[in-house]
Amino acid sequence: MNYLLFDAPFEYFSGFSWYQLPPDQLPGIEYSSMMLTKALDTLFEEQFNAEESFLFGFSQGALLTFEFGARYEKVLRGYIALSGYIYDEKKLLQELNSAVVASSWLCTHGRVDMVLPFENSKAQVEYLQEGGFEIDFQPFEKDHTITAEELAMISKWVKSRL
Repeated sequence: MNYLLFDAPFEYFSGFSWYQLPPDQLPGIEYSSMMLTKALDTLFEEQFNAEESFLFGFSQGALLTFEFGARYEKVLRGYIALSGYIYDEKKLLQELNSAVVASSWLCTHGRVDMVLPFENSKAQVEYLQEGGFEIDFQPFEKDHTITAEELAMISKWVKSRL
């Protein structure tokens, strides 16, 4: 298995971000989606198969997993979003690549997440599920982080789809 880790395009303190914090997210989301489209189109043209690839994001990356992944013209093997939210779930359902909804989707979130409230993300995922997405939503007893237990579950989930 190969791993490609992208840095988000915007500097943010000592790291990077995919978009500005609310309420100014949309320009960054659009820019980051364009950047991901170019990068993945190139990779899928020359080196990798979309049908064998997974898109994985944590926090802001989870938002891009939904916002970019659901609109991207190619259907991937699976999509994994950890501890994130969806910018506009109603618009997403209107603009999605309809072939993507039947793909494998995994979304996890911490019940005690102090950065992105659990109930908000859960409600957004349920809205997408009602709209036809087959999303496996897994809550964890965690804050805004990734746990060893969660990584083990993700590993098993990915292996079951290969």
